[in-house]
Amino acid sequence: MPRTTGERTPARPTSAKQRQRHARILRSAARLGAKHGFERMQMHDVARESGVAIATLYRYFPSKTHLFAAVMRAQILRLDAGTPAPPPGTGRVEAVTDLLTGASGQLFEQPLLALAMMHSNNVAPVGDSGPVRRTDEILGDLMLRTAGVTDPTERDRRVVRILQQAWYGLLTTVLYERSSPEAAQDGVRLACRLLLAEPGHREWTGSTGGGVTTVREDHRPT
Repeated sequence: MPRTTGERTPARPTSAKQRQRHARILRSAARLGAKHGFERMQMHDVARESGVAIATLYRYFPSKTHLFAAVMRAQILRLDAGTPAPPPGTGRVEAVTDLLTGASGQLFEQPLLALAMMHSNNVAPVGDSGPVRRTDEILGDLMLRTAGVTDPTERDRRVVRILQQAWYGLLTTVLYERSSPEAAQDGVRLACRLLLAEPGHREWTGSTGGGVTTVREDHRPT
C-alpha cells in the first residue's frame, strides 16, 4: 500500500517563483505518470525532470500519493477554468453529460495517469487540504454551474455527489479493463438522465438564474 503521510504537512508555494516551481513539478509528474503509472514512477525522476532538489519535491509532496492527488486537482482546476457556460437553451442533462463524457475521454487517453490520480485522490489524507478546496468540491461546483444552478441546496449538492461517485465508478471499470470506454460513456449518460431529469427519480431545487425555484418531476406511467 502506498505511503500517504509524511513527516511534515505539505508546504504550499507562496511566491511567484515557488508557484512556477510547483507547477513545473506537477507537469513533470503528469508526463512521467502517463508513461509509467503510479508504481513505476520514481520521485527522483520527477525531481530531475522538473529541475528541483529531491528535498524540495518532498517538502511540497511527502509521497507519490500527495503528488498524484495534486496532479488531479490541477487538472480539475484547468477543466473548471476552461469550461464555458453551455449555450442558451441547453438542458441540464445535456450540459452535464457533455462535461463528464468530455472529461472521461481525456482520462481514457492516458489510463496509467488517470488510474494514479484517481487512486491517490481517494486515499489522500483529508486533513492535508487545509483551507484549499478539495478536488471533489471543485468538480461538484463545476457540475452545478454547468447545470445552471447558481444557488444550490443541500439536496442539489447531494445529487451531484452521487453523480460524481457514479462517474468515478464507471471510470474505474475502464481503467481496470473491466469495461469498454463506450460502455462507460453510455453509463455516464444514463446516470445523468436518471439523477438529473428522469421523471419520478429526483427533485431539483435552487436558483437557475431567474430566482429560487423548486422543480418537481413527478412520475408518469409509460
